[in-house]
Amino acid sequence: MSTVEASGKSILDADALARTLSRIAHEIIEANPELAEVALVGIQTRGVPLAHRLARLIEERAGTAPELGAVDITFHRDDVSVRGGEAPLAPQPVVRATQLDFPLEGRTVVLVDDVLYTGRTIRAAIEA
Repeated sequence: MSTVEASGKSILDADALARTLSRIAHEIIEANPELAEVALVGIQTRGVPLAHRLARLIEERAGTAPELGAVDITFHRDDVSVRGGEAPLAPQPVVRATQLDFPLEGRTVVLVDDVLYTGRTIRAAIEA
């Protein structure tokens, strides 16, 4: 049993993570009878593989895979500043791809990230 430690507390081991993702997949299926109208959008970087994993679980259980996308929130974060023309005081952020090959209008969009804490990342993703 592998355990992830943070400040001396056990968060999730591999089995608990698998159960949690399975439960989330079931919740998405139950709350959305029209899965064709659902899109999972992973927040770069670690939310993207989680979105793919959730999509596979949903397809295994419901027979339909939701649309998949990715969003980069780098320039929408409130704690990142980019300086033009001057030497940066801090390392500049790495910008990754945003890929949304489907319209968002009329869809239920589930934003997927690997950490839920203050909500700042989700706010930035909504703005992006």
